[in-house]
Amino acid sequence: MTESGDSRAGTGPWWWSRPRSAALDIALAAVSATECSVQGLDFGRQAGIPAPFMVVLGVLVGSTLVARRRWPIAVVLVSVAVSPAEMGVTLGIVGLYTLAATEVPRRITALLAAMSAMGTMVITTIQLEQDIGRNPDFNPSSWFVPLVAVLMAIGVTAPPVLLGLYIGARRRLVESLRERADGLERELSLLADRAEERAEWARNEERTRIAREMHDVVAHRVSLMVVHAAALQAVALKDPEKAARNAALVGDMGRQALNELRTMLGVLRSGESGGTEKDRTGGEEQAVRQESDEVPARLAEFAAAAAGAVSQAAAGAQGDGSAPEPAPSALPDGAAPSLAELEELVGESRAAGMAVDLNVHGEPVGACPPPVEQTAYRVVQEALTNVHKHAAGARTRVRVAHREAEVALQVENEPAPVDGAADAKLPSGGNGLVGMRERVTALGGGFVSGPTEAGGFRVSAVIPYAAARP
Repeated sequence: MTESGDSRAGTGPWWWSRPRSAALDIALAAVSATECSVQGLDFGRQAGIPAPFMVVLGVLVGSTLVARRRWPIAVVLVSVAVSPAEMGVTLGIVGLYTLAATEVPRRITALLAAMSAMGTMVITTIQLEQDIGRNPDFNPSSWFVPLVAVLMAIGVTAPPVLLGLYIGARRRLVESLRERADGLERELSLLADRAEERAEWARNEERTRIAREMHDVVAHRVSLMVVHAAALQAVALKDPEKAARNAALVGDMGRQALNELRTMLGVLRSGESGGTEKDRTGGEEQAVRQESDEVPARLAEFAAAAAGAVSQAAAGAQGDGSAPEPAPSALPDGAAPSLAELEELVGESRAAGMAVDLNVHGEPVGACPPPVEQTAYRVVQEALTNVHKHAAGARTRVRVAHREAEVALQVENEPAPVDGAADAKLPSGGNGLVGMRERVTALGGGFVSGPTEAGGFRVSAVIPYAAARP
């Protein structure tokens, strides 16, 4: 059993935590050994015991104080045992202090303190009685001896015990505070590591979002510009009037791409895009769990309905082969795209020579959240861009169905005709489908894409309202 403050691992010898503690205990043991030897000589002369024996006994008894931190109970018992020989005052005081300051159970401390006090009372009483008997002129009252004995016992026992209890409690409190501080430091370090990981995750997410926005905003417009440029190159000498119209279309497409790019960069600079992204991703985890079982069934249902409506679609291609005038962009500066602009979006693809049918079924039930409209618009936009890249001239059907608290989309193209539009050699980064899937799943929706049995390609998505609402 060691003292509370010295129980930590240190650099001292044996059971001491520090060399300074060892030096202190050795010094106290030397003082106690000297005191016990002197007191032992006095007792030996009175009791007729040889002096060498009492000197050796005093040295051995006093030297036990060197082990006070390791065995405080043994030190106190030794002091109580030699108290009849009027030895070990320093040994008893220091031993009681050490015992009270250690983690020894309090009942043991109280028992040994009571034994020490009782021994002091007995020895004091005997000495006073002997002194009164040797001095006939001194005749005190009957209460004098008991009172002095009690006061002596209390004076020798209570101060070291109380001081030891106070020092032990203080050391334990300091140790507890130190452990708590160490724990808080570890927690703060862990929180800092987690904060750094979250910041890195947020930076990666932001980079992915910006890349996705740049791809959606620029790729569609630039793809149409490349298609028109290829057509312009093909008809520049044969049909100057059509070449002029195509040149005007390229200019309009470029200006619209610049406007959308400028709008997006302005939002990024002002930091106003955080709210939309927060609405988009805030309920991702809960929405994905709720929709994971229902989305495939709804996609299948919507695909069947779209297939049944194929016969009702407009089948006529442009008769005169001329490119129609492009519809002006319906997006004012700073506005996010929505489903209301799908007609203009489809019109741009028609202006590039693609045969596109747009069918909208139903009306939105309640207010459709802006993130849902923007995501649906971007899915259709990217799907049409992929048709321009990989199936130029293929007939395409765009279908939108408003359901209760959700919107369903499907963009399907037929195989590219052998004698269709000239290949504009548009590059493909392979991120279009990935971006669409990320957008839809971020709102808790479902996304399916793949080739059709007829050799075309189909993109289907169901986007619920729940995860996009604050």
